[in-house]
Amino acid sequence: MSAIIAIGAGIAVMTGIGAGIGIGIATSKAAESIARQPEAKGDINKALLLGCALAEATAIYGFVIAVLIILFLK
Repeated sequence: MSAIIAIGAGIAVMTGIGAGIGIGIATSKAAESIARQPEAKGDINKALLLGCALAEATAIYGFVIAVLIILFLK
């Protein structure tokens, strides 16, 4: 039973991979956008920070779920 719990927790933590990829893509596109239109830097930075915060929240939720799986199903 503990192996199944560990697998479930590992799958839940994998949300960090998606968040990392998403933040990396968003950052590269924001840098590209700023290079093309430097006058829109403020608006681009606001959108980038909001998107990164939402992506990071997804990773944190996955981590919390993994911890809850390990603690309550053990």
